[in-house]
Amino acid sequence: MAALALSFGACTVHAQQADQKPDQQADQQAEQDKRWDARFQATYIWQQKPSFRAAYSGPNSLLPGREKAYTFSSTAYLGWRPASDLEIWFNPELVQGVAFSGLHGFGGFPNGEQQKVSGPNPTLYRSRLFLRKTWALGGEDLPVEGEANQFAMTTKQERLVLTAGNLAVTDVFDPSSYAHDARTQFMNWVFLTHGAYDFAADARGYSWGAALEYYRDDWAFRAGRFMQPAQSNGLALDRRIGRHYGDQIEIEHAHQLAGRPGQTRLLLFRNHARMGAFDDAIASAAGAIPDLSAVRREQSKRGVALAFEQEVWDDIGIFARASRHDGRTETYAFTEIDQSLSTGVSIKGRAWSRADDTLGMAVAFNGLSPAHQRYLAAGGLGAFLGDGALNYGRERIGEIYYSLRLARSAWLSLDYQRIINPGYNRDRGPVSVASARMHLAF
Repeated sequence: MAALALSFGACTVHAQQADQKPDQQADQQAEQDKRWDARFQATYIWQQKPSFRAAYSGPNSLLPGREKAYTFSSTAYLGWRPASDLEIWFNPELVQGVAFSGLHGFGGFPNGEQQKVSGPNPTLYRSRLFLRKTWALGGEDLPVEGEANQFAMTTKQERLVLTAGNLAVTDVFDPSSYAHDARTQFMNWVFLTHGAYDFAADARGYSWGAALEYYRDDWAFRAGRFMQPAQSNGLALDRRIGRHYGDQIEIEHAHQLAGRPGQTRLLLFRNHARMGAFDDAIASAAGAIPDLSAVRREQSKRGVALAFEQEVWDDIGIFARASRHDGRTETYAFTEIDQSLSTGVSIKGRAWSRADDTLGMAVAFNGLSPAHQRYLAAGGLGAFLGDGALNYGRERIGEIYYSLRLARSAWLSLDYQRIINPGYNRDRGPVSVASARMHLAF
């Protein structure tokens, strides 16, 4: 979705250089003394798919004919630091776009910038308005680089970080270095975060809530609660955060393998809202086409996810994610995936004298629960799926991209995706998607 996933609490940390020149030290100090900051980005993604085989189609199918799609987003990151350990950020954002087949037909949709409420007319809105408070508790000094939605600062290895306000849940949770941002890395939704992580968000990918993080030595602990949409995959949020909410807890451990850094993360989440259960809808329909909206009631969805990433060479990193939830109830805020396994590699271009270029390759395997399969096979419609029938097979996605740095603030990326069993249906596909992306950041 359009939410740019920025890892706030984790920060971008770099060791101090003992041999810094006086002018470099002065520049660094000036950055740390800044009270105001303004950064900007703009991203355009163009995509095309050819026609593909489809034995049948339904109301929520990916259309089998040739299609083109695009997205455009422009974001300002405006920051104010009233105190050295307190930051306030405001992100106005402009978006427009046209999706393949009205955003239907995939579990893993091929453009992470595509919103559920996008359209051909530009829309300006507030994506983020949040504060971050950092309490330095002890240990060695830890320098943090300035970037979008992050002031440069020096904190401590042991610290407490509170992030509260309007933001994306994935700004804080699952902060992957290699697969987290559709504007610069992999484009498919399933590589933005855990595929089965139905995190609380409006139709643009943002919510209101708070997260608290504690860092000590090689460990990080995160917990947060955020507002659910008032209706499944809707734009309006339910302000009754004590009644309807998305909770998550994450434990992260930083490690060294063969002298190279890596991380392992365990995430647990629980959503509570008025949701429809697949088996309830089937039973209520009594042989007719089931409808989730007819059986919505107070229910919870529980899930677990595991992530691993590792530097294996100076310019090569790998990642893997595995996630699942109970699969009883409808997709409420992210995408129609009940189980997911993904892995990939990211390679910087230093070996071919292009140090700022990146080559990425990844694969994902998505699945549905038996209840979800029965519902779609009976002709039911989900948030993104509904072929009228279902010959179930796991959705398999392969993606490869190359990001070419054109200038100091400009990157051009070419991307190719191959999706087998789109929408988990063996009777449709495979589908190929070719993409071109232009990204500016300054």
